[in-house]
Amino acid sequence: MNIKPLNDRVVLQAMEVQNQTASGIYIPESSKKERPFVYNVVAVWPGKKDAPMNITAGQKVLCGQYAWDEVKHEGKEYKIVGIDYILAVIED
Repeated sequence: MNIKPLNDRVVLQAMEVQNQTASGIYIPESSKKERPFVYNVVAVWPGKKDAPMNITAGQKVLCGQYAWDEVKHEGKEYKIVGIDYILAVIED
């Protein structure tokens, strides 16, 4: 990966979201429009001098729907987002 975000930015790649719950309930596409989305962290800059980053590449995160800039690089789609717009880290 040769995209390196600057300052307090993070590069994210969307993950596949299942359309069913673990118990088999179908989740319609329309219900997901305003909900947070799950992403893989692809690249992280060390952060600003007085505010180091607290996430690392490889983690899964939740991010709001309209918080990013979309970019395409080498045929793949990425989102670049400020650290303040990442809502949570998902730990398995």
